[in-house]
Parts: sequence; structure tokens; C-alpha cells
Amino acid sequence: MKRLENKVILITGGASGLGLAAAEKAAEEGASLFLVDMNEEKLQEAAEKLKQHGTQVEAVKADVTNEEEVKQFVETCVSTFGRIDGFFNNAGIEGKQNLTEDYGTDEFAKVVDVNLNGVFYGMKYVLKEMKKQGAGSIVNAASVGGIRGVGSQSGYAASKHGVVGLTRNSGVEYGEFNVRINAIAPGAIMTDMVRGSLKQMAGDDWESFGEQFVQANPSKRFGKPEEVGALVVFLLSDESTFINGSVITIDGGQSAKY
Repeated sequence: MKRLENKVILITGGASGLGLAAAEKAAEEGASLFLVDMNEEKLQEAAEKLKQHGTQVEAVKADVTNEEEVKQFVETCVSTFGRIDGFFNNAGIEGKQNLTEDYGTDEFAKVVDVNLNGVFYGMKYVLKEMKKQGAGSIVNAASVGGIRGVGSQSGYAASKHGVVGLTRNSGVEYGEFNVRINAIAPGAIMTDMVRGSLKQMAGDDWESFGEQFVQANPSKRFGKPEEVGALVVFLLSDESTFINGSVITIDGGQSAKY
């Protein structure tokens, strides 16, 4: 039996990056998928790709910063599939890089709205369903920037530290209901978001800068989205039923070194 067979998995930011990588791994493990993203074109492309696995996939365009839209897509997922067994609460943005004194107030608010408020709204409505079911697993997307400083990313670091706090607090609250809430803390995983960070730092020379950048990592390389997807699937599966309120790094040893 596959690890997510007969399970319904909801994924925000599911059209690309870590969300799509997790969706692909979940599809391989037999899950039915409900994907949410702002990019409707990429969302439909992802859904068609996943259906090639023989997976049942529903895809909805929605903004995680809009609480009413979050409430609606959670209700739609339940009305479509009957339940939500797992939730990868993944939608997020990087924001611009700048020293704190020069960091735009509007930019800070925007990053926190997506990365922290969006995660909170998702938890709020999914937890209600999981509590009624008496079971469920939530995986929040934090970052190594949520457990240490990263420099020039005040909004991102503040929002991801907030995700870590929400994860731990809710893990304490919902363990008695057989609902688990954990977070992953990826390091330098080669996604469009990381490419964007490198381009902000190094411009057209971002590829060579990136190769120099990862030499400081004990693993001497960037992580792969599918490696993160595999961790997410493990945490959503019944193989991890005694892991709750944890923040699990997947960074090639970066945070261990620093």
C-alpha cells in the first residue's frame, strides 16, 4: 500500500517550486490532491501533469492573504473530497533584499501578509476540519531563515520566525485531537525563489555566485525540490505519527555549521 493512498492532501503554492515537488511525490504515493495557487496558468499545467499519475486533482486559484478565499477553498476541498488528511501550508514569497533601516514598510507588510498571515489563515480553517475528523497532519513551510538570521531579509526572516512560533504553539494545542503540526526549514533549495535571491545579490553573475555561495554549505551543493517533497510526504504520512510541534531542517548541514 502506498504511503498516502486514500488520503486527501491540500497544497498551497502548488503550481511550482516546493509545492509542485511535494504534489508530485504525494501523487506517486497515491494521494488525491487539491492545489491552490495565484498563477492560474501554471496551476492548470501542474494539475494536468499530475493527472498523468492517475491522480485525482482539483485546482483552485486563490489568494492566501484573503481570509474569505482561504475559508472558501478549504470548504471546497472538503465538499469535493469529503475530508482533508494532510495540508502542506506552503505559499510564500521572498521579498526584496535590503538592510532593515532601508527595508520598505509596504514591502515588509506584504511579505508578512503572505508568509505569516496566509499560513495562519490556512491553519485556522484546516484545523477546524481536522479536529472534527479526529486526525490530520499539517506541514508549514518555514525556512532556515526562521531559525537564524539571514541578513538583508527582514520581512522574510520575521515571517518565517512567526511560522515557527505558530507551528510549535499549535502542535501543543492540537496533539490531543490526533492532529499534528510540524514545519520544515529548507535551506538553499534550487527553486525560482532562490534564483530570485541570487539575482538580487549578484545580477547577471548569479550562477557563478551561487556556486561560490554553496561552497560554505557542508554538502557543497544546492538542495533539490524533490528532496524537500520527500520530507513533506513523510511528515504527512502515518510513518511520522509521533512527530508533532517540530521544525525539521533540510539544508545540507547549513544550520548545523552556523
